[in-house]
Amino acid sequence: MLIKQNIIKLAAKTTGITEKDLSNFFTEGREQVYRSNEWIFHESTPRRWAGIILEGEVELVRGLHGSSRKVGSMAAGSMISESAFLGDDSHGNGAFTRNGVKIWQISREKIDAFRETEPDLFYRIVSRIAVSINRRMRILNDKLFQNKKTDDTVTSGFRLEHDSLGTRDISNDVYYGVQTQRAMENFAISGIHINNFEHMIEALAMVKKAAAMANHELGRIDQARMEAIAQACDEILYGKLHDQFTVDMFQGGAGTSTNMNANEVIANRGLEILGYNKGEYQYLHPNDHVNCSQSTNDIYPTAIKLAVLLAKKNLVHAMEKLRNSLERKAEAFKDVLKMGRTENQDAVPMTLGQEFSAYAVMIDSAINSIEQAAEAFRDVNMGATAIGTGINSPPGYATLVVKKLTQVSGFQLRRAKNLVEATQNAGIFVHMSANLKLAAVQISKICNDLRWLSSGPRCGLNEINLPPMQPGSSIMPGKVNPVIPELMNQICYQVMGYDMVVSMAAESSELELCMAEPIIAFDLLHGMMILKNGCITLVARCIEGIEANRDICQHYVQTSIGLVTALVPIIGYEQSASIAKEALKTGGSVYDLVLKKGLLTRAQLDDMLRPENMTDPREI
Repeated sequence: MLIKQNIIKLAAKTTGITEKDLSNFFTEGREQVYRSNEWIFHESTPRRWAGIILEGEVELVRGLHGSSRKVGSMAAGSMISESAFLGDDSHGNGAFTRNGVKIWQISREKIDAFRETEPDLFYRIVSRIAVSINRRMRILNDKLFQNKKTDDTVTSGFRLEHDSLGTRDISNDVYYGVQTQRAMENFAISGIHINNFEHMIEALAMVKKAAAMANHELGRIDQARMEAIAQACDEILYGKLHDQFTVDMFQGGAGTSTNMNANEVIANRGLEILGYNKGEYQYLHPNDHVNCSQSTNDIYPTAIKLAVLLAKKNLVHAMEKLRNSLERKAEAFKDVLKMGRTENQDAVPMTLGQEFSAYAVMIDSAINSIEQAAEAFRDVNMGATAIGTGINSPPGYATLVVKKLTQVSGFQLRRAKNLVEATQNAGIFVHMSANLKLAAVQISKICNDLRWLSSGPRCGLNEINLPPMQPGSSIMPGKVNPVIPELMNQICYQVMGYDMVVSMAAESSELELCMAEPIIAFDLLHGMMILKNGCITLVARCIEGIEANRDICQHYVQTSIGLVTALVPIIGYEQSASIAKEALKTGGSVYDLVLKKGLLTRAQLDDMLRPENMTDPREI
């Protein structure tokens, strides 16, 4: 397949590269199709290809810590990841597609080969790419300068807001109100705010939009207010106003401060949409309208569930990448014979491929467990209001709001069977946390093995080589450490620790409410985020670059006394043990000792002790 000429023309126009040069260069590429909501590449991962967008649109985002921001869009005819021409660098942004995209890609390997075979053409393209990148950097610098100038200007003034405790001055520059201000002062604990977790903000917006739609249909709020609330929520879902969610994730009040932060931001943006000023709550009130028919005790756990479902998609996708990478290594190493080990002692031969295929199955099992745990998150207690009785909500609201939330979120949600139980019981979060811990335990075990198998290089096992990432010591020259598996171990330890916290927090539920849901939200969402980022890093910076030291693996097999296990069915356990003991004591080989004692012929031995015959069951 060749790239259509109109796409080549668009790419030539945006990059300054001639149509002829682009056509000649990209002849060697191939088409890659990405589905809706699929990541094309992640921030900080190595550049593997350069490409041209054929159909669809790509969004560029920055930020790995749950607060990613859209920095731009790319449409058909745009070159993407073109910095692959300039060196072995990492992606400065992440890229994903909301509705699917087709990209014509050429790999780094072919780019490098092209540099050698067609240097004139290659460097013509590189020079234009450098100009294009410099132009984008100049635009970015101008934006940063404009933002700096804005930061230096005086505030636009203050407004007075009041709650049941009194009146406070609130800057007109912000969308949150008095209750958020008090929460910011009361809970200055971790420095980790709601806006570090975009899925939580999105979930809150979904809940508030669905509630407004249900309340309007039941006559509790008028159409103008409903539309203003819905539009404000849509803006939040598109990524706006996230910086206004400023309450610390560590908070008292069972999530009330988070709920009011959302109510105030949505109300003040809704007021602007209606043509009023921030704080003119007589027209659109955070409690009376945005929080109509709701309580923190139903919207907050519902929002946590939606946020976990959203985060689960990203985590599972990253874990699938890890599983697939391990499966590819299993296939690549299927003919590499090595010694298996139990309790760190020589056991019997196996293949390195079998070892890696076992790792892939572990990850697949963890994925299935997380998916199964997520199924229960579709049961929500919207309409429960304060304790599950539905006080202050109109008849039919609970069923209707769940229906609306299903439409808004895209998840097939269900009204909990017992709203009183669903409001006080945090056991569902414990179940998910336990399965995250299961995944962490299995991933950490794999990383332990990678560190053991790569130990050395001269005085360890040295059966595999991990890609070198950085110098390993400030005092020992030449040392390179397995930093990526070490990183992943520590991430897994954190997730395991979070599981204990979630268990204790859920156990703290007393009577009709679990007061510790904020720490449950933090530990689940942060645990899923770091586990997702860890899997992405483990694949890109470790697994994909693993190489087998075939000769060393073979040498261990040939010199191991573990081969004697194959003789047990023929010469018995006692004689086999005797041979093993003598081989260990004298340094001789199992093979030579069996021949010397006349227990088997050479032909019999060659057949029995072939390692290939020891890695799968067979007739003896």
